[in-house]
Amino acid sequence: MSVRPPLPYEFLPRVPSFELSSRDITEGGTLGQEFIHGGGNLSPQLSWSGLPEGTRSIAVTCYDPDAPTGSGWWHWLALNLPADTTELPRGAGSSDESLPGAASFHGRNDFPDNKYDGAAPPPGAPHRYVFAVHALDVEKLDVTADTPAAQIGFNLTFHTLGRALLTAEYGV
Repeated sequence: MSVRPPLPYEFLPRVPSFELSSRDITEGGTLGQEFIHGGGNLSPQLSWSGLPEGTRSIAVTCYDPDAPTGSGWWHWLALNLPADTTELPRGAGSSDESLPGAASFHGRNDFPDNKYDGAAPPPGAPHRYVFAVHALDVEKLDVTADTPAAQIGFNLTFHTLGRALLTAEYGV
């Protein structure tokens, strides 16, 4: 039996959580083909509520801590969403135009592309896909569409007031 690496959020400063749900995925469930890189490659619907006071923007990410890289794999980085955003519909990760707000954009994932790219693990044990909504204390992160995902993660860590997680699995 192999031991899975811990989630990276376990090593970051603790912040309050809030409600995160989805009509498309469930905590601990399996991602459907519509959310897989070789399938529909759509981002799942996500809804949240109860953001901490002082939230000035939101970021949504998807990360695979089980990728055989030593550093995981970023699948999605939607940034600078307006603070009053409470939901992203299915497929919102397809392009910047699908995101709410004039300042919103997609950071570069590890494929690399500037959009959502779904699960694509190598054969073997299922991988975890951690969807995170980050409530931020700034209206805009000081990053660009070409900023590496690890650097975006660094910026997220130091501007996060609260975070909610939803983890699903997929394997081949």
